[in-house]
This record gives sequence, C-alpha cells and structure tokens, in this order.
Amino acid sequence: MSNERQIQDADLMDVAQDPEQAHRLRKALKTLAENPNVGGPLQEMAKEVLAGRIGMKEAIQTPTYMDAIGDRIGEIRHAAENQTMAEREESREKFAAWQKQQDEQEDKERAERDGPSSQLVTGPRRGRGGSSHRN
Repeated sequence: MSNERQIQDADLMDVAQDPEQAHRLRKALKTLAENPNVGGPLQEMAKEVLAGRIGMKEAIQTPTYMDAIGDRIGEIRHAAENQTMAEREESREKFAAWQKQQDEQEDKERAERDGPSSQLVTGPRRGRGGSSHRN
C-alpha cells in the first residue's frame, strides 16, 4: 500500500464537516487499513478509500462495507455487555490513557501542520507604515 497513491485530508471533505474532521477520518482509515486484526471487508474498504479507488461516500453506500461496520459494532457491544465491573473499570482507565495520548498526538500534528505559516514574518503590517508610533 505504501507504493500506491494516498488520498489527502481534502479528498474527504465531501463527507467531513471541517478539515479537522477530515484529518481524523483519514487517520482512522489508515489505522483500519494497517491493523492486521481488522481484516475482511472493513480493511478492504479502508484501503480502497485511502488509495482513491472508491470515495468515502460510495463506501458508506456499499452494503458489504456497511454490513462489515455493523458486524464490528455488534462484536464490540457484545464484548462490552459481557465485561465484569473490574474489566469495565480497567477498560475505562486504558481508554483515558489512550485518549490523552491521542489528544497529545493530535496537538503535535496540528502544530506541525498549522504552526509554520503562523510564525512567518512577512514585513510590516498594513496601516502601520512599518514603524512603531506609540507615544
């Protein structure tokens, strides 16, 4: 997959509400595509979308792919229903740690993506004439 064309965040704007959501969606698709535990139609869908062979809108309208998503959600629900209280608490703690790590990673990526352009010095601002006139 690394030799194939990869879509960019902007390619998902037909289904995303904003660039940040498009970025998170592409990241989630990449996780699905690269995780060997996913397999089957769900992983196939992620790879197809990331390679640009199918659009995200088309993917979510494809019964095979939507069935795979529904099946996975059912598996998750079933596993959650069968957890003991101790397992639930452990899951909550693990999720909180994972969420913190994800937030930190997102902040880092956002800074790398957005930071350099806001740090550019392009010259004096308009309307100030290039000099300080505080009295």
